[in-house]
Amino acid sequence: MLDRALTSELHRADGAPCGWAVSTRPVAYPVAVAAMEARAAAIAEGRAGELIWLLEHPPLYTAGVSAKRADLIDPHRFPVFETARGGQFTYHGPGQRVAYVMLDLSARRRDVRAFVAALESWLIGALDVFNVAGEVRPGRVGVWVERRTPGVPPREDKIAAIGVKLRRWVSFHGVSLNVEPDLSHFSGIVPCGVTEHGVTSLVDLGRPVGMDDADAALKSAFQAVFGPVVEADPPV
Repeated sequence: MLDRALTSELHRADGAPCGWAVSTRPVAYPVAVAAMEARAAAIAEGRAGELIWLLEHPPLYTAGVSAKRADLIDPHRFPVFETARGGQFTYHGPGQRVAYVMLDLSARRRDVRAFVAALESWLIGALDVFNVAGEVRPGRVGVWVERRTPGVPPREDKIAAIGVKLRRWVSFHGVSLNVEPDLSHFSGIVPCGVTEHGVTSLVDLGRPVGMDDADAALKSAFQAVFGPVVEADPPV
């Protein structure tokens, strides 16, 4: 978690709230990317306010700028989209909450490392609501949980991914939290290029969490790290 001093530096100096929008139906990936990039450009130009956009996608794989073709194990399973975000291959689909993060770091703090740490802290705070201990690991982007079963060596599984892009100090793309996706869908890729660990979800961990529960936890944890929010309409 971030210390209080660092967290306070990520709040807007003017105290303006960030828009908080939720799409209730799955959004096609190209449509979402176009809307997100347009909104990020408008934020940079002062024509629109910041926005967190929560949604689900139909099943698909995305390839970040560091993706290796060999990590796409089953290229015909789902549509594959090249993307400008950082990171490697990841999966998006029903039961996974994607949060696109369009924040103006010029109004907060121009520090990429602090921003990524804040995103991690946000996700860890949301998981804490459900008594899940999310952790970060050096050299591994995202949030991880340790699985302990009597008689079995401990293992670590990824429960949330982070992949962001900055343009003119405005962020886009964002984070994803596994609530109840079909975890078998991750087998078509090497998630984020990591082979020695698996993936999990809140429901897989035995937490009977619905998407509304996850959204409430994400909203509360976001405000603790980044400041106040106000309800907004999705960009599409």
